[in-house]
Amino acid sequence: MSDSVTAGPAEWINLPDVSAKLGVSISKVHQMIRDGQLLAVKRDNVRVVPADLVANSTVLKHLPGVLTLLRDAGYNDEEALRWLYEPDEALDGNAAKGLGGHRAREVKRRAQALGF
Repeated sequence: MSDSVTAGPAEWINLPDVSAKLGVSISKVHQMIRDGQLLAVKRDNVRVVPADLVANSTVLKHLPGVLTLLRDAGYNDEEALRWLYEPDEALDGNAAKGLGGHRAREVKRRAQALGF
């Protein structure tokens, strides 16, 4: 992750830990990242995932759809991460937190509007 990202996740988990938390093979985690179901970035030369995107032993329900919308709008992984963690009190603090709660529909609506 570049230094230009000022807001971000409070906690990161590495891919082997994501694998254990989800109960899937590390190959499946890599496939999920390639398929846009999960977001991973390099930090200190290690690929990591924001911990709050993997909640209750599953990927947040609406995350894959939002990642697709962001990629369709031309966002790369770093930009998508920045967008998800941009402070926004209307979304319970930021879009990533909003996805995990009752603000998920609003997060999806905002991501969809980026494509226009």
